[in-house]
Amino acid sequence: MFYQLMKYVLLGPLLKLLFRPRIEGLGHVPAEGAAIVAGNHLSFSDHFLMPAVLDRRITFLAKQEYFTGPGLKGRLTAAFFRAAGQIPVDRSGKEAGQAAIREGLCVLDRGELLGIYPEGTRSHDGRLYKGKVGVAVMALRAGVPVVPCAMVGTFEIQPPGRVVPRIRRVTIRFGEPLDFSRFAGQEGEKAVVRAVTDEIMYEILRLSGQEYVDEYAAVVKAAEAEGGKPGGPSDGEPRKFPGGER
Repeated sequence: MFYQLMKYVLLGPLLKLLFRPRIEGLGHVPAEGAAIVAGNHLSFSDHFLMPAVLDRRITFLAKQEYFTGPGLKGRLTAAFFRAAGQIPVDRSGKEAGQAAIREGLCVLDRGELLGIYPEGTRSHDGRLYKGKVGVAVMALRAGVPVVPCAMVGTFEIQPPGRVVPRIRRVTIRFGEPLDFSRFAGQEGEKAVVRAVTDEIMYEILRLSGQEYVDEYAAVVKAAEAEGGKPGGPSDGEPRKFPGGER
Protein backbone atom coordinates (compact mmCIF):
# COMPACT_ATOMS: atom_id res chain seq x y z
CA MET A 1 0.00 0.00 0.00
CA PHE A 2 2.73 2.47 0.97
CA TYR A 3 4.64 1.71 -2.23
CA GLN A 4 1.62 2.51 -4.40
CA LEU A 5 0.89 5.65 -2.38
CA MET A 6 4.42 6.97 -2.84
CA LYS A 7 4.64 5.97 -6.50
CA TYR A 8 1.28 7.18 -7.77
CA VAL A 9 0.21 9.91 -5.34
CA LEU A 10 3.04 11.48 -3.36
CA LEU A 11 6.62 11.05 -4.56
CA GLY A 12 6.25 9.73 -8.10
CA PRO A 13 4.27 12.63 -9.57
CA LEU A 14 6.53 15.15 -7.82
CA LEU A 15 9.70 13.58 -9.22
CA LYS A 16 8.26 13.55 -12.73
CA LEU A 17 7.25 17.19 -12.41
CA LEU A 18 10.61 18.37 -11.10
CA PHE A 19 13.02 16.31 -13.20
CA ARG A 20 10.89 15.73 -16.33
CA PRO A 21 12.66 12.42 -17.06
CA ARG A 22 13.12 11.38 -20.65
CA ILE A 23 12.20 7.71 -20.71
CA GLU A 24 13.64 5.59 -23.48
CA GLY A 25 13.04 1.90 -24.11
CA LEU A 26 10.47 1.38 -21.36
CA GLY A 27 8.85 -1.29 -23.52
CA HIS A 28 11.94 -3.46 -23.03
CA VAL A 29 10.94 -4.07 -19.40
CA PRO A 30 8.76 -7.23 -19.31
CA ALA A 31 5.14 -6.49 -18.44
CA GLU A 32 4.98 -9.57 -16.23
CA GLY A 33 7.19 -12.31 -14.85
CA ALA A 34 10.52 -12.25 -13.10
CA ALA A 35 13.36 -10.15 -14.48
CA ILE A 36 16.41 -8.25 -13.29
CA VAL A 37 16.87 -4.56 -14.07
CA ALA A 38 20.61 -3.85 -13.82
CA GLY A 39 21.67 -0.22 -13.85
CA ASN A 40 24.53 2.14 -13.31
CA HIS A 41 24.52 3.94 -9.98
CA LEU A 42 25.43 7.61 -10.00
CA SER A 43 23.28 9.18 -7.31
CA PHE A 44 21.09 8.59 -4.28
CA SER A 45 18.28 9.88 -6.50
CA ASP A 46 18.53 6.74 -8.65
CA HIS A 47 16.65 4.81 -5.94
CA PHE A 48 13.57 6.94 -6.55
CA LEU A 49 13.70 8.04 -10.17
CA MET A 50 13.88 4.59 -11.77
CA PRO A 51 10.92 3.15 -9.80
CA ALA A 52 8.94 6.30 -10.53
CA VAL A 53 8.99 5.69 -14.28
CA LEU A 54 8.42 1.93 -14.28
CA ASP A 55 4.91 0.56 -14.74
CA ARG A 56 5.67 -2.34 -12.38
CA ARG A 57 6.87 -2.46 -8.83
CA ILE A 58 10.60 -3.06 -8.46
CA THR A 59 12.46 -4.24 -5.37
CA PHE A 60 16.06 -3.19 -4.82
CA LEU A 61 18.71 -4.77 -2.67
CA ALA A 62 19.63 -1.76 -0.53
CA LYS A 63 22.72 -1.45 1.63
CA GLN A 64 22.08 -2.16 5.29
CA GLU A 65 23.38 1.28 6.31
CA TYR A 66 20.14 2.80 5.00
CA PHE A 67 18.30 0.87 7.72
CA THR A 68 20.67 1.47 10.64
CA GLY A 69 21.44 5.19 10.48
CA PRO A 70 21.44 7.17 13.77
CA GLY A 71 19.01 9.85 14.90
CA LEU A 72 15.73 10.99 13.46
CA LYS A 73 17.04 11.07 9.91
CA GLY A 74 18.22 7.48 10.22
CA ARG A 75 14.89 6.29 11.57
CA LEU A 76 12.94 8.07 8.86
CA THR A 77 15.20 6.69 6.13
CA ALA A 78 14.87 3.16 7.50
CA ALA A 79 11.08 3.47 7.76
CA PHE A 80 10.86 4.71 4.19
CA PHE A 81 12.97 1.90 2.72
CA ARG A 82 11.14 -0.77 4.70
CA ALA A 83 7.71 0.56 3.72
CA ALA A 84 8.83 0.69 0.09
CA GLY A 85 9.69 -3.01 0.25
CA GLN A 86 13.43 -2.60 -0.19
CA ILE A 87 15.65 -5.34 1.21
CA PRO A 88 18.61 -4.55 3.49
CA VAL A 89 21.83 -6.34 2.61
CA ASP A 90 24.94 -6.48 4.77
CA ARG A 91 27.84 -5.83 2.41
CA SER A 92 30.56 -6.73 4.93
CA GLY A 93 32.06 -10.15 5.61
CA LYS A 94 32.56 -13.27 3.53
CA GLU A 95 28.86 -14.19 3.43
CA ALA A 96 27.66 -10.77 2.25
CA GLY A 97 27.55 -11.70 -1.43
CA GLN A 98 25.76 -14.99 -0.81
CA ALA A 99 23.19 -13.29 1.43
CA ALA A 100 22.43 -10.75 -1.29
CA ILE A 101 22.04 -13.52 -3.86
CA ARG A 102 19.64 -15.43 -1.60
CA GLU A 103 17.50 -12.35 -1.03
CA GLY A 104 17.47 -11.51 -4.73
CA LEU A 105 16.46 -15.02 -5.72
CA CYS A 106 13.51 -14.85 -3.31
CA VAL A 107 12.24 -11.77 -5.16
CA LEU A 108 12.67 -13.48 -8.53
CA ASP A 109 10.99 -16.66 -7.28
CA ARG A 110 7.89 -14.56 -6.65
CA GLY A 111 7.86 -13.49 -10.29
CA GLU A 112 8.79 -9.88 -9.50
CA LEU A 113 11.23 -7.29 -10.80
CA LEU A 114 14.56 -7.11 -9.00
CA GLY A 115 16.67 -3.97 -9.24
CA ILE A 116 20.41 -4.21 -8.77
CA TYR A 117 23.46 -2.02 -9.26
CA PRO A 118 26.22 -4.42 -10.36
CA GLU A 119 28.96 -1.94 -9.43
CA GLY A 120 28.03 -2.55 -5.80
CA THR A 121 28.19 1.10 -4.80
CA ARG A 122 27.61 4.57 -6.18
CA SER A 123 30.17 5.93 -8.60
CA HIS A 124 32.08 8.71 -6.83
CA ASP A 125 33.27 10.37 -10.04
CA GLY A 126 30.62 9.65 -12.67
CA ARG A 127 32.50 6.81 -14.36
CA LEU A 128 31.24 3.25 -14.80
CA TYR A 129 33.13 0.62 -12.80
CA LYS A 130 33.65 -3.12 -13.09
CA GLY A 131 30.56 -5.13 -12.20
CA LYS A 132 30.36 -7.72 -9.45
CA VAL A 133 29.26 -11.17 -10.54
CA GLY A 134 26.23 -11.54 -8.24
CA VAL A 135 23.92 -10.26 -10.96
CA ALA A 136 25.12 -13.01 -13.31
CA VAL A 137 24.74 -15.73 -10.67
CA MET A 138 21.15 -14.67 -9.98
CA ALA A 139 20.24 -14.40 -13.66
CA LEU A 140 21.60 -17.86 -14.41
CA ARG A 141 20.21 -19.52 -11.30
CA ALA A 142 16.73 -18.06 -11.75
CA GLY A 143 16.76 -18.33 -15.55
CA VAL A 144 15.51 -14.75 -15.99
CA PRO A 145 16.35 -11.98 -18.47
CA VAL A 146 18.43 -8.98 -17.50
CA VAL A 147 17.30 -5.53 -18.65
CA PRO A 148 20.21 -3.06 -18.74
CA CYS A 149 19.39 0.45 -17.59
CA ALA A 150 21.33 3.71 -17.80
CA MET A 151 20.67 6.67 -15.57
CA VAL A 152 21.93 9.76 -17.40
CA GLY A 153 22.28 13.11 -15.64
CA THR A 154 21.66 11.94 -12.08
CA PHE A 155 25.30 12.43 -11.10
CA GLU A 156 24.99 16.08 -12.07
CA ILE A 157 21.81 16.62 -10.05
CA GLN A 158 23.04 14.87 -6.90
CA PRO A 159 26.70 13.83 -6.75
CA PRO A 160 28.00 12.15 -3.58
CA GLY A 161 27.83 14.54 -0.63
CA ARG A 162 25.01 16.67 -2.00
CA VAL A 163 21.86 16.39 0.10
CA VAL A 164 19.36 18.39 -1.95
CA PRO A 165 19.37 17.51 -5.66
CA ARG A 166 19.59 20.17 -8.34
CA ILE A 167 16.48 20.50 -10.47
CA ARG A 168 17.55 19.40 -13.93
CA ARG A 169 16.17 17.06 -16.53
CA VAL A 170 17.44 13.48 -16.52
CA THR A 171 17.24 10.54 -18.91
CA ILE A 172 16.41 6.95 -17.98
CA ARG A 173 17.24 4.52 -20.77
CA PHE A 174 16.34 0.82 -20.86
CA GLY A 175 18.00 -1.61 -23.24
CA GLU A 176 16.75 -4.82 -24.79
CA PRO A 177 16.52 -7.78 -22.38
CA LEU A 178 19.62 -9.95 -22.32
CA ASP A 179 18.99 -13.69 -22.51
CA PHE A 180 21.62 -15.91 -20.92
CA SER A 181 19.77 -19.23 -21.22
CA ARG A 182 22.72 -20.57 -23.23
CA PHE A 183 24.66 -20.63 -19.97
CA ALA A 184 21.99 -22.41 -17.92
CA GLY A 185 23.46 -24.50 -15.11
CA GLN A 186 26.88 -22.86 -15.35
CA GLU A 187 26.51 -20.29 -12.56
CA GLY A 188 29.31 -22.05 -10.70
CA GLU A 189 31.82 -21.47 -13.49
CA LYS A 190 33.93 -18.39 -12.77
CA ALA A 191 34.70 -17.68 -16.41
CA VAL A 192 31.02 -17.87 -17.33
CA VAL A 193 29.73 -15.55 -14.61
CA ARG A 194 32.51 -13.07 -15.38
CA ALA A 195 31.63 -13.12 -19.08
CA VAL A 196 27.91 -12.67 -18.35
CA THR A 197 28.64 -9.79 -15.97
CA ASP A 198 30.89 -8.10 -18.51
CA GLU A 199 28.20 -8.41 -21.17
CA ILE A 200 25.70 -6.72 -18.85
CA MET A 201 28.18 -3.96 -18.01
CA TYR A 202 28.97 -3.40 -21.67
CA GLU A 203 25.29 -2.86 -22.44
CA ILE A 204 25.00 -0.39 -19.55
CA LEU A 205 28.10 1.36 -20.89
CA ARG A 206 26.65 1.52 -24.38
CA LEU A 207 23.42 3.03 -23.06
CA SER A 208 25.06 5.51 -20.68
CA GLY A 209 28.08 6.68 -22.66
CA GLN A 210 30.19 6.77 -19.49
CA GLU A 211 33.93 6.26 -19.30
CA TYR A 212 34.65 2.70 -18.16
CA VAL A 213 37.09 1.74 -15.42
CA ASP A 214 38.09 -1.93 -15.32
CA GLU A 215 38.41 -1.96 -11.53
CA TYR A 216 35.92 -2.27 -8.68
CA ALA A 217 34.57 1.07 -7.49
CA ALA A 218 35.11 0.21 -3.82
CA VAL A 219 38.79 -0.55 -4.46
CA VAL A 220 39.32 2.73 -6.30
CA LYS A 221 37.52 4.70 -3.59
CA ALA A 222 39.63 3.13 -0.87
CA ALA A 223 42.87 3.78 -2.74
CA GLU A 224 41.98 7.41 -3.39
CA ALA A 225 40.99 7.89 0.24
CA GLU A 226 44.45 6.70 1.25
CA GLY A 227 46.04 9.12 -1.20
CA GLY A 228 47.39 6.47 -3.54
CA LYS A 229 46.51 5.12 -6.92
CA PRO A 230 44.80 1.77 -7.39
CA GLY A 231 46.56 -0.90 -9.36
CA GLY A 232 45.16 -1.54 -12.79
CA PRO A 233 45.75 -1.48 -16.49
CA SER A 234 46.80 2.17 -16.50
CA ASP A 235 47.45 5.19 -14.33
CA GLY A 236 45.55 8.21 -15.54
CA GLU A 237 45.12 6.92 -19.10
CA PRO A 238 41.80 5.90 -20.65
CA ARG A 239 40.78 2.36 -19.72
CA LYS A 240 39.24 0.02 -22.25
CA PHE A 241 36.35 -2.34 -21.73
CA PRO A 242 37.51 -5.95 -21.36
CA GLY A 243 37.87 -7.43 -24.82
CA GLY A 244 38.07 -4.02 -26.49
CA GLU A 245 35.35 -2.62 -28.75
CA ARG A 246 32.41 -4.94 -29.38
